[in-house]
Amino acid sequence: MTNTPSAPLETTRSAREVFTAISGLVVGMFVAVLSGTVVSTSMPVIIADLGGTQSQYTWVITASLLATAVSTPIWGKLADLVDRKVLVQISLILFTVGTVIAGFSTDTNMLIAVRVIQGIGVGGLMSLVMIAVALIISPRERGKYMGVVGGIMALGTIGGPLLGGLLTDVWGWRSNFFVGVPFAILALVLLQFTLHLPKPQRDTKVSIDYFGIVLLAVGVSTLLIWVSMGGSQFDWDSSTSIMLAVTAGVAIAAFITVEFFVKEPIVPMTLFRNRTFTLSVIASIAIGVSMFATSVFLAQYFQLARGATPTESGLMTIPMIIGQMGASIIIGQLVSRFGKWKGWMLTGSVLATVGVSLMATLRYDTPFPLVAVYMFVLGAGLGMVMQNLTLIVQNDTAPQQLGAASSNVNFFRTIAGTIGVTVMGSLLSTSVATYMTDALKGFTPTTPDEIDALQHLASGDVPKVGQLPDTIRAIVESAYGHGIADSFIIAIPLAVIAIIAIAFIKNKPLSTKNAAEQMLEQAEESVIEVSEAEVGASLSTGAIRLEGASTAPTTGSVRVLEREDREREDRGGER
Repeated sequence: MTNTPSAPLETTRSAREVFTAISGLVVGMFVAVLSGTVVSTSMPVIIADLGGTQSQYTWVITASLLATAVSTPIWGKLADLVDRKVLVQISLILFTVGTVIAGFSTDTNMLIAVRVIQGIGVGGLMSLVMIAVALIISPRERGKYMGVVGGIMALGTIGGPLLGGLLTDVWGWRSNFFVGVPFAILALVLLQFTLHLPKPQRDTKVSIDYFGIVLLAVGVSTLLIWVSMGGSQFDWDSSTSIMLAVTAGVAIAAFITVEFFVKEPIVPMTLFRNRTFTLSVIASIAIGVSMFATSVFLAQYFQLARGATPTESGLMTIPMIIGQMGASIIIGQLVSRFGKWKGWMLTGSVLATVGVSLMATLRYDTPFPLVAVYMFVLGAGLGMVMQNLTLIVQNDTAPQQLGAASSNVNFFRTIAGTIGVTVMGSLLSTSVATYMTDALKGFTPTTPDEIDALQHLASGDVPKVGQLPDTIRAIVESAYGHGIADSFIIAIPLAVIAIIAIAFIKNKPLSTKNAAEQMLEQAEESVIEVSEAEVGASLSTGAIRLEGASTAPTTGSVRVLEREDREREDRGGER
């Protein structure tokens, strides 16, 4: 199939044509969402079955987030350099392969390793899909289509936990990893036949910042290992801790330095001169922690603090999903209709702050209607903010840097979410251990079941709450409920920072042209400027030649302008 840069301008696309063009992207995103959510409610069961600890539970989540974070800016930069359609297909294949291998995991370490492959694929899908949509749909119209896409994503988000819980209860947790394979195959077929994107226009050879990629991977990975293991695997003032901190600092500093000098930086430092981009990154960092923490710790709260089964846990998260997806769809439509976005984003950031503050008050016996309200408020706030942060960055970024700008907003959001989840997970482990130790002081086991339960808890493994004796189960549920609530306290000041950042973002009207149209318009303006310069130079030197008198002119730009003048005269004569 041949992609042409001018394709988007041949005719105005109808709604049907737009949905046809993005159908493969939508199914690809559906696969990513479904494969992620289908295991979310089953993760406590998976970790318990594989004999994992609370630390390993966090690392199963963190490994995927880390790979997504590191790979996101790389995918985005590649989208500015090479064929975007091929990149989308590669990312989907990587994600699918990683998901299938995860279904055959024999221990927690293997699961963590294959989650890295999944994360690399997710990094590509999350950044490339938004870039492709920006090339096809203008910012002003994007909310209209993304609202419908959000509804389809809601199906994957709402249906995933329910389907995952059902599969786990009926066929076991391994079946969760295979359910998305048919959808992935369908997505690849649709991408091949329906996705038509302009290829990046390059006058020079593609240059990839391999050194920057290595430094970024080393710096971010080392930083995350230091943050997640400090205080548990080693003391903060130990030689191991100091070595990891110094390595992370040196690698990140070297990466920033390299990005100033390489030809095609992974994270162009010039982007930070744009106030919209910089403040959106700050807001993404602050909001990302709330988003990732909610997705990770809600399943633990319902299963470990309230004793729910995986299926029940999935049902219990519906208020959160309704709030997030409902707000995303409705606000997307309103933004497209009226072109106003800032008021909605400020409202969303306030709701997110209120939501995480309410989540910090959770206990194991909090009435579920109250928990549902807390989740709905937080979900609505996130739904108003997350999608629009990428939209306003794309609206205020040059088309040539669209991939880098879009992916880096997601990059910093994922990095913050990953570190935030790791820190919150460490705090959760410490808090749960403290609360259980305090509650078990003076407790004397009287039955063999109680003795076995205490021995299992002492190992540090994630408990199977449903199998615990009632006397110990109440203590464990209370400890997890209180510990998860304490973890959300970290997100409150960050959510306040998001409000401040969004308040200072420039309220720029949304453009009615997509990125492909903007690039073609800039190219035409450049041709006209060059042509005018050539005409001016010819007039000043007296070097204008009659057409056909000489073959010396090398660009033919003057001839193009002369032909356009004749066409206008002909049209005037016809009138």
